[in-house]
Amino acid sequence: MASLVVEDMLRTYPADLGDVDRQKLAHCIEECAACAQACGACADACLSETGHLDMLAKCIRTNMDCADVCQATGSVLSRHTGYDANLTRAVLRACVVACATCADECERHASRHEHCRVCADACHRCRQACDDLLGALG
Repeated sequence: MASLVVEDMLRTYPADLGDVDRQKLAHCIEECAACAQACGACADACLSETGHLDMLAKCIRTNMDCADVCQATGSVLSRHTGYDANLTRAVLRACVVACATCADECERHASRHEHCRVCADACHRCRQACDDLLGALG
């Protein structure tokens, strides 16, 4: 469920947002923010796993990349003036790939590191929200 802040900002936007499904848009923005936070926290938690840094190096990098892509996607989705559908679709597709890649990597470590399981779950939710919005955009 999207936060009230995201929904309020979409509701109070002074221009017409067109045919976009506001519920899916709000949900995707919220999931991007949550995933960016989870990925950043997972990378930090991985850095605290003393004795396992070599094994977690790819996970840390993937977390950081995914966090950046999710943050950028949420930012692009939050701006509506001068909307470019092609750019929005490209950013959403990049986010789907980043989330799938990060989820796969985190799942490799989830049985040993609970923070990786939590992060993988966040990545799956964000990927699904991006896919849903992509489908709604046509």
